[in-house]
Amino acid sequence: MANLKIPMLYGIIIAACLAAYFLILSIFGLHINPIYSIFNGVIMAIGLWLALKEYKKSKGNKFKYQKGFSLIFITGINATIIFVIFFGLYATELNPDFLDQLISMWATFYNTNIGIVLFTIALMGFSTSIVLALAYMQLFKDSWNTKEAKKHTL
Repeated sequence: MANLKIPMLYGIIIAACLAAYFLILSIFGLHINPIYSIFNGVIMAIGLWLALKEYKKSKGNKFKYQKGFSLIFITGINATIIFVIFFGLYATELNPDFLDQLISMWATFYNTNIGIVLFTIALMGFSTSIVLALAYMQLFKDSWNTKEAKKHTL
């Protein structure tokens, strides 16, 4: 259970920040414009970086690339699942007209329902998590260009 503490905690924090940002946008009527979802990536990036820093601080010299990678990815998955649940509740229960407002920005001959929208949001969250995990872990992988590494490869 200790291995899931950081991913769960930071996943909840990231999802809460994403939901708060979405609700702030909805106050101003900007939540139907998808361009503002770009900032979701910034929220996710900051949250995942903070989770990685917390994990690295707790592990010290025992920090492993694979564990850091999986931590980032699982944290992103947790945040995405929680946010998708929130978004689904918002779009179906709190503001049932939201999906029509969102879709009306594009051609209406597409048969788009809430399932497709939630799937798209989940896919964006999962892909953001994997890309950020790959990018962040480049900072922590061992270099092969050092004298010490060359001794072990020959």
